[in-house]
Amino acid sequence: MADDKKTSPASDEELEELVASTDSGARKPLGTPGKILIGVAAAWSLFQLWIASPLPFVTGFGSFNATEARSIHLAFALFLAYTAYPALKRSPRDHIPVQDWILALMASFCAAYICLFYSQLAERPGAPITIDVVIGVMGMLLLLEATRRALGPPLMIIASIFIVYSLAGPYMPGILAHGGVSFSGLINHQWLTTQGVFGIALGVSTSFVFLFVLFGALLDKAGAGNYFIKVAFSLLGHYKGGPAKAAVVASGMTGVISGSSIANVVTTGTFTIPMMKRVGFTAEKAGAVEVASSVNGQIMPPVMGAAAFLMVEYIGIPYIEVIKHAFLPALISYIALIYIVHLEAMKAGMRGLPTSNPPKPLVRKVVGFLAGLLMLMGLSFAVYYGLGWLKPVLGDAAVVVVGILLLAVYIALLKLGAGYPELEMDDPDSEVVSLPQTKPTVMVGLHYILPVVVLVWCLMVERLSPGLSAFWATVFMIFIIVTQRPVTALFRNRSRPAEDIKEGLLDLWNGLVTGARNMIGIGIATATAGIIVGAVSQTGVGLVLADVVETLAMGNLLLILLFTAVLSLILGMGLPTTANYIVVSALLAPVVVQLGEQNGLLVPLIAVHLFVFYFGIMADVTPPVGLASFAAAAVSGGEPLRTGFQAFYYSLRTAALPFLFIFNNDLLLIDVSLFEGVLVFIIATIAMLIFAAATQGFFLARNRWYESLLLLLVAFTLFRPGFWMDRIHDPYETMPGSEFVEALEQVDEDSNLRVRIAGEDDFGAPMETYLLVPVPEGDTGEERLENLGLELLNEDGRTIVDMIQYGSEAEDLGFDFDQEIMQVQAPVDTWPKELMWIPAFLVFGGIVLLQLRRRDASGEPATAS
Repeated sequence: MADDKKTSPASDEELEELVASTDSGARKPLGTPGKILIGVAAAWSLFQLWIASPLPFVTGFGSFNATEARSIHLAFALFLAYTAYPALKRSPRDHIPVQDWILALMASFCAAYICLFYSQLAERPGAPITIDVVIGVMGMLLLLEATRRALGPPLMIIASIFIVYSLAGPYMPGILAHGGVSFSGLINHQWLTTQGVFGIALGVSTSFVFLFVLFGALLDKAGAGNYFIKVAFSLLGHYKGGPAKAAVVASGMTGVISGSSIANVVTTGTFTIPMMKRVGFTAEKAGAVEVASSVNGQIMPPVMGAAAFLMVEYIGIPYIEVIKHAFLPALISYIALIYIVHLEAMKAGMRGLPTSNPPKPLVRKVVGFLAGLLMLMGLSFAVYYGLGWLKPVLGDAAVVVVGILLLAVYIALLKLGAGYPELEMDDPDSEVVSLPQTKPTVMVGLHYILPVVVLVWCLMVERLSPGLSAFWATVFMIFIIVTQRPVTALFRNRSRPAEDIKEGLLDLWNGLVTGARNMIGIGIATATAGIIVGAVSQTGVGLVLADVVETLAMGNLLLILLFTAVLSLILGMGLPTTANYIVVSALLAPVVVQLGEQNGLLVPLIAVHLFVFYFGIMADVTPPVGLASFAAAAVSGGEPLRTGFQAFYYSLRTAALPFLFIFNNDLLLIDVSLFEGVLVFIIATIAMLIFAAATQGFFLARNRWYESLLLLLVAFTLFRPGFWMDRIHDPYETMPGSEFVEALEQVDEDSNLRVRIAGEDDFGAPMETYLLVPVPEGDTGEERLENLGLELLNEDGRTIVDMIQYGSEAEDLGFDFDQEIMQVQAPVDTWPKELMWIPAFLVFGGIVLLQLRRRDASGEPATAS
């Protein structure tokens, strides 16, 4: 029956309209209205570049504080939401009705009200006058309608529920009841302060996200998207199931360009999906591979989805730390997806596409890959340490010298690329597609990597803010987009400077417009999600929800993680990833951390936020809504729900990773050395490949049911060897609270004690929790206790916190007056948890022998590519 539901693949126009309707607005008005729409979008991009640059501080002109900038940012987003997104499906697409012009102007004025009357509002904080309340009410209503247009009804409905909850607190039943807020108090909190709509989320959208989205749009207009796809196909297209492997790599690379799952699917999918179908993938499986790889583009550093920048503000860590923690799981996830594709190709006996590249022996392929990897690593170290050494030597001149070197490298790469044919976009539906040769394809677009290098350099070496880093990368991208054509043409001896520069400026203009239109939904989403965050802070509903969730989970951390994952998936069916992350992290992230502490598992905050982020992304895949799956089905002509279920099946590895790094923080590179990090990467990658083989039911041969179970057990043991080792040998010696001082004296200075304390929470309710206490310096336990900033009182066999030094480490850790130290867990010498890898690999070896014997007997194909 599924085949009866299949339709023909959508046309290019239909796909473009699909992306526009979800990302940039479906309207394309003609004449003067169209020019106004485009002009406002370009003006928004130029405004964002201006406030991100050092120019306002240098010239003393056009400087805005954070609140004013957020106000203008939302004004642009609301104006474009009403002019670019039709009110209803039957609304016109080729012109903008008069009422939408009026609503656009009213909404943008309400948003800009804070900026226009900033000084007057500052004189009456918390005491809004009538006009303030009227503007706030109009602004809230217009924002909710803009949300419905740009993002659909779900987020608008959820935000409306929180507004009603804020006002109706005294009338709510039981545990949900609260004191309530006045109408003017609600409007003041939500619209006239930075606690609601104009809060952190909109601030991140203003400061960071816009520039990264603009950077991606300019990179795409310059031709990087086509280049990434071509490179991926030239490298992988000739292997078994090669187009699918190329789709995974291409989608990972274009994730740098597009933070939108749907745009990523359509951009790469129009080329990769027909190729996958050609080598034997069904329409649903071809679409599912594209969905699984495109959605993961948001978790791939260095440019991640908007939620990654929100983590910077919510957790209070630098963006480079977010990249560090997110890198390993993202890389492992992509490697595993390539392997899943390989297994699918093996099961179906597929072949690759014809190529003009001469075949190479396996050993030569491996040596070539390792040589390329070592060369890339060597170049990275040379740049990092070489330029890092130049900085102190050259002082203030270092920036100029590095700029000159960057320009020289850019021109050299253009000259190198000019020696090879230009890249043209092939028609994937043509009868014969011959894969391009690898070397010419790679060489012709190496200069596209330079802006990413600038971005990473500014983030990692210069330690600039994400916004300023994205600004300098975007400035360099603008330079490339304008100059690459005339310079390349000059090297090819067919220069026509005026026409080439004109084409570059046109690409720049289109990039500015596209970047702004791609930001409409994100700007609206962050503002509306601010309503929810504002309601949480104003009513205390987060604490109520924490009690409800804790009761439902019965104090079990694993259950609360499952609850959080399911909630993220459900909300994600109607919310974009960014809004989903804001809502779930605001409501449940503190609950997970608190419950973990009460269960003796001290979960880092970054791990919880990445957990929520991952499942917010998974919602783009999950049926029945999964918009990315519908987009892929439109390209492939497959049945949307079957595509969605297959994509979810392929994405099980992404769903498993968050649970694993919650319980094994090594995967997030938390407190691990370089050697330990490399070892964790190797073992975790092997574990994920084994997990993929188990879930796909195929390894060297088709799995027996017990082999799949054993493979899952092996994968779990490799991922979390400590689970088994802790049952063999307890890593802690448990001591009564009265022996806290003795425990401090016994352990080394560089270790930690786990201390269980009992006391009261912020609201006077009894609670028990665990604290991880770093052992301070000192020769005796008493001296170390003093350096910690604690004074204890032994009373009737109980150890009570009697005094805490102001500003001490004890205060930072969470110790408080009158808390009782119930128990101390001191680390003891134990066997390394990595010893559990030995039995795991022995079991794995047994499975390999069984499947090799069975494969040889049945004559099934080998898994070599």
